[in-house]
Amino acid sequence: MSAVAPTPRAHALRDNLTMLRRSLLHARRYPSLTLNVLLTPVMLLLLFVYVFGNVMSAGMGGGHADRSQYVAYIVPGILLMTVGMISLGTAVSVATDMTEGIMARFRTMAISRASVLVGHVIGSVIQTMLALVLILAIGLAIGFRPNATPVEWLAAAGLMALVSLALTWIAVGIGLVSPNPEGASNLGLPLTMLPLLSSAFVPVDAMPTGFRWFAEYQPFSPAIETLRGLLLGSGIGTLNAVLAVGWCLALTVLGYVWCRARFNREPRR
Repeated sequence: MSAVAPTPRAHALRDNLTMLRRSLLHARRYPSLTLNVLLTPVMLLLLFVYVFGNVMSAGMGGGHADRSQYVAYIVPGILLMTVGMISLGTAVSVATDMTEGIMARFRTMAISRASVLVGHVIGSVIQTMLALVLILAIGLAIGFRPNATPVEWLAAAGLMALVSLALTWIAVGIGLVSPNPEGASNLGLPLTMLPLLSSAFVPVDAMPTGFRWFAEYQPFSPAIETLRGLLLGSGIGTLNAVLAVGWCLALTVLGYVWCRARFNREPRR
């Protein structure tokens, strides 16, 4: 009897796993890129806690300086800033594949085209979650004391994974349209700058009026406030949760459609 031929779905799954393995092996062989993008959030965390922590705490606590209060406030913001940093590294990695001709070779192979993108995305999400464990460990070491139930921990992990998925699809698109890795790094700057204009470091109520509306409704602030509420047990707020999930779903769909359209476009001769 002849063997049963694999179904297209089985082929696609196999291709996705192959590309995921390639992405993880690349990250293991070249860890410097991940370490470099992790350096910024770690340094910002230590800088704001140990240099500005007392001042920030006094401002938030009505004149009473308590650094631990600011540690509790800033760690959720740094966690989501880390997500943006790792996704920027993904944009650079994709741009590198484009300039080295690997993507052109993948286009000619009998594989699922979507698997090339999916491998980058899932690999990046896995790397991001591992990086977040490191950042959280540093936060715990300097005094972060979350007050979350097991269900809230699961919800927080799910939120961070969802934010990572959304930003990574956007980052892959940036890598596909960039002329080189340096261009991808420049085009991806909003992924790292937006957290600075959010509620990551100071409450939006303390911002000038011109920035307050933007900071409150841009993608990072609702996600940070939702994560902060989950980890600290202070309540997430329905609006923040809806905005956070809505932004993530919208960016995921937008990024996926953009990446598929760009990758399927034949390269210029």
